[in-house]
Amino acid sequence: MKEIRPHDYDANSIMKQSMHELSFFLTSGNAFPESGLPAILEEGFRLWRSEADESVPKGILMLFDGQGSCLVHEPADTQWDSRSWTTAKLLLPVVLEACKSGKQERMLQSLEYEGEAYEACLSVVPIMLDQTQGCAAVFGFIQPANEASDMAVLHSCALHYRACLHRHLEHLYIQHLTREQVAAEKEAARREAMLQATKRLHDQIHVVAVLNEFMNTLELLYPHSNVELLLSQDYSHADARVQLMTFTHDMNDICAVAFMSGEAALRQEEGRMTIAVPITGKQATYGVLRLTTVGMEWEEDELADMEMLAETAGTAFENAKLYEQSNQLINELQLINELTRRLNQSLQLKDIIEFTTTDLLQIFKADYCCMLQYCKEDNEFIVLSSNKPELLHERLNGDYGFCGKILQTKEALIVSDYSERTAVSSKFMTLTGSHSLIATPMLVHAEVLGVILLTHRRPHFFSYDNYKLLQVLATHIGLAITNASLHSEMRRMAITDHLTGLHARHFLDEQIQARQRQDELGALILVDIDHFKEVNDTYGHQIGDKILTQVSSIIRSVIRDSDIAARWGGEELAVYLPSVTTGQAYRIAERIRTQVSSQTDPGVTVSCGVSEWHFEDGKVSVEALFYRADMALYKAKKSGRNHVQVG
Repeated sequence: MKEIRPHDYDANSIMKQSMHELSFFLTSGNAFPESGLPAILEEGFRLWRSEADESVPKGILMLFDGQGSCLVHEPADTQWDSRSWTTAKLLLPVVLEACKSGKQERMLQSLEYEGEAYEACLSVVPIMLDQTQGCAAVFGFIQPANEASDMAVLHSCALHYRACLHRHLEHLYIQHLTREQVAAEKEAARREAMLQATKRLHDQIHVVAVLNEFMNTLELLYPHSNVELLLSQDYSHADARVQLMTFTHDMNDICAVAFMSGEAALRQEEGRMTIAVPITGKQATYGVLRLTTVGMEWEEDELADMEMLAETAGTAFENAKLYEQSNQLINELQLINELTRRLNQSLQLKDIIEFTTTDLLQIFKADYCCMLQYCKEDNEFIVLSSNKPELLHERLNGDYGFCGKILQTKEALIVSDYSERTAVSSKFMTLTGSHSLIATPMLVHAEVLGVILLTHRRPHFFSYDNYKLLQVLATHIGLAITNASLHSEMRRMAITDHLTGLHARHFLDEQIQARQRQDELGALILVDIDHFKEVNDTYGHQIGDKILTQVSSIIRSVIRDSDIAARWGGEELAVYLPSVTTGQAYRIAERIRTQVSSQTDPGVTVSCGVSEWHFEDGKVSVEALFYRADMALYKAKKSGRNHVQVG
């Protein structure tokens, strides 16, 4: 395209340079399709006629194109026109000859009209725009022979016409260049707008920002259209222009067609145009852009622009999603790492359950949390922890509610709206008034250790990402609970006598030392089974073990939960009574002695020695306390056994 600038304009140079171009456009017939060659020649004739009105020779004047077709037939003299000669047929052979030779032609022709003969002069003058392009048009004159104009006059008329034709061609040519310039500027502006929109989209790293930028750009480019974005993903967006796509297989739905085919779909009906363009990335199709406009002439270039913009938005959306997912994965890994660290800091089951419940409520923004442990022997779920106090220590049958479903399938589950479900009843959901639920089993070695339930009062609150994260966290929580339980069991075994079920002696020593640091007084009872060697010799060691077990059970039934009973050694047992005086300890020892003598089988008796310590007596060591009780026990045996003595 040639751009015309004011400082480049020079009449002579432009005439010389453009003569060839104008003649080519004119003879090719492709330069001005909106006008056409005949119309251009006729318009040039009208311009010439208006300027040369007085100097037009008398006679019949005709204008032919380069192929000999008559375009203008104009009588310059009414007397000649009234004779109604078929002038075009008369001139045609001469015109064709002039077109071929490019030279002026003149001939005399005898004509007859109403029986009267006349001599007519037939003259043709070819109009050459350029020597290389041939004849563009031909002037034809029919005049009386005696009044025929000189050929120089006719030639001057042709030159004048050619000048008028050139002016008209130049006007059309300038219009043509102007239209091309405007189109080029429009195309440049469009490309610049698309470039800027693409840059702005790729500058965004958040999904919300990408969608907002995309919709704002579309509204800017198509201000008189209704623009909607239908996303196939479960993505919550506050903008009313962004909606969830309802997928159908209806082929009349152009959005479904565009989504399935991956290509743009157009539909025009009742003066309204609807365009559906898929939003695609490298990995998937994420939705459809739907643009609806009324009375709009849609151009193919605009559709290509919209497809390119939609593809750019799809890529930007995909990148933003991947960025958010990577951040989410990082956050989840940090959460898992932090939770695991805290779980490993403690081996106390109570501590683990308490801070796990608190953390789960914070991580998932849940209203309620419930952790249950499954007891396989009783086929029951026991509530270990919940921020709903009414549920603590609740026992539920193994096949009840959502816990039963999880126990059966060993799979996590998510409930969007509990009010819509009638197949499963849940006391937890009803009691808390919750609608949303995510629940997962705590699996250890493919066995269900327990269940974690998280709920919210609002429907559709938890996402699929929450659902997946809870499963990962549940694995670590289950391992931590298992480790804490194993540690507790090992500790219990370490401090427990396996035969009697009472504590070991070292544990009793540790507890007495600990209580002496916080209590003001305490008492110790040593219990010895009388003649235990004879029992073993008479009945055997199995019966002896049975007697030890019976006596231990009696002691546990007599003392408080805060009291500590232990096997001191052999057939000797010990009981420490925190914050108990000697008198109270004596009565407890007597109760033990009387119940042993009446409840054992075979019947045995016991002797007891009692000692105490008081903070006013100064520091009393554990060894000293045991020594006093042992001396009292020795006195009880010396005084006939089946007796209680205070040391």
